[in-house]
Order: sequence, then structure tokens, then C-alpha cells
Amino acid sequence: MSAAVPIARRTSGGDVAGSASRVPTPRRPGHTILGVIIIAVMLFPLYWMLNVSLQPAGNAVATPWLPLDLSWDGYATALAEQGGNLVTSLIVSLGAVVFSLVVAAPAAYALAHFRFGKWVVVLLFGVLTTQMVPGIVVANALYSAYSDLGLLNTYVGLILADSAAGIPFSIILMRAFMMSIPASIVEAAYVDGAGPVRAFVSVVLPISRNALITSALFTFLFAWGDFLFALTLTTSESMRPITLGLYSYIGGYVSDWSPIMATAVLSSLPAIALLVLAQRYVAAGVTGGAVKS
Repeated sequence: MSAAVPIARRTSGGDVAGSASRVPTPRRPGHTILGVIIIAVMLFPLYWMLNVSLQPAGNAVATPWLPLDLSWDGYATALAEQGGNLVTSLIVSLGAVVFSLVVAAPAAYALAHFRFGKWVVVLLFGVLTTQMVPGIVVANALYSAYSDLGLLNTYVGLILADSAAGIPFSIILMRAFMMSIPASIVEAAYVDGAGPVRAFVSVVLPISRNALITSALFTFLFAWGDFLFALTLTTSESMRPITLGLYSYIGGYVSDWSPIMATAVLSSLPAIALLVLAQRYVAAGVTGGAVKS
């Protein structure tokens, strides 16, 4: 009993020292002011885009700092002339998300849990290599292939091209997450009579929800913001994503920026909404494979 007393005292002293070291340091107002200034500078282009989009026609040069005289004519013009392009981008982006996940999820699971030996490193290196190829090289190669296959100016062509960026990223991200899934969970599904496909669909995918949502979000953003493939693989106005539509839109409205900025605001809304709704899943999905259980 006497030997336990010093230990208790040392533990108590350690707790006191630890609690003293955890005393929060006072915040410096200068750092807060600097942070507010940096955030204001970063958000100012977004505010100015929204401000110009709400100005009446003709206020392209002397735009007031505040939209006191609100006008929705720019949005009416943007929806009338760019609404089809927004729908095209939405279809292509969602299609790229579905195709990327269908390909990447089984591939990531196989690389995480199947025994490939040293070939896993080779396969991962090949996946990373696809991310290093310049986009213009891929676009030129796809143009020749699409011209022969008749995939120019088609949804399928754009979905396959945009998936070229989403699939490698999704494989790397989901593999890191799936490596943290204990093999005993999958083995328990086998004991209950599930086959490999059912165990993957019913057990692995629900556990990997955060990684799936994160991969889907980034793939959607890749496809939604794509300009190079849209410029190279489309030649008609009927099949034109919003990025290419906005690019061609500038030439016709250089004297009136309200419709241009309204189109930019409308094209930003899906990405902003998805980021807000999925931010907690993204944080969990990105850090989920950091610690292997």
C-alpha cells in the first residue's frame, strides 16, 4: 500500500500539470482581423459576380457596389439561352458519377483485400500514371477514337471522357478507406451464407458510405467544371455543357455582363449545394483510411 502512494501522487501531479498545460491561450484580435480580411478578399469575386448579375442591362462599366436597383433580366436571359446547357452538364456529371463508382468501387475493394502480392504496387502506379497524362493529350486521342466510333456530340462520349479523371481518384480514395475495414466483417458475411458479390454490396458498400459520397462529389465536380473535353469532343450547339456555353456566351454579351454573371451564378449553385450538404461525409471519407483498424 505504501508503494502505491507515491504513484498516486505522481499521477495526481501529472494531472495537475496536464490540466495546467491545457489552459487555452488568449486569442489575439490581430489574427482574427487578418483572417477576416483574407476571407473577405477571397469571397469578394463571388459577391461581385452576384452583384453584377442583379444589375439592370447596361450597367457593365459603372457597376455600383450594392445592387440597389435589382433586376432579374440577366437570370431570365441566362435561363432562356443557357438552360439547355445546364441540363446537359447535369446529365453528363451524374452519368460520370455513376459510371466512375461502378468501376472504381469493385476495383478499390479488390486492391484493398485481394492478394495480388507485389502486383498491387504496379497496379496503383498505373492508376497514378493516368493522372499524370496531360488532358490535351487524352482529348486529342479521344477525338480520333470518337470520330471513328461515332461518339462525338453524345452524352456517352462526354461521360466516358469525364470519368477518366474520376475513376483513378475514386480508386485511390476508396482503396485507402476499404483497407481499414476488418476482414472479419466480410468473413462473417461469408459464414452467414453470402457470396462475394452479396458481401460486397450488402456489407462493404454500406460501411464505405463516406468514401463513396466523397468520390461521387469530387467526380461530379470534375465533370461539372470540365472545359477541355467539352471543347474537343462537341461540335454542335445542341450538345454543349455549361462551361463551353459560358465561354461562347462572353463573345455575344461583352457590353452587358449581367447575363454572363447570372449564368456563372447558376452554374455555381449545384457545386455549392453539394459541398454544403456533403461536407461532413467528405471530411470523414478523406480521413477514414488514415488510421487502419
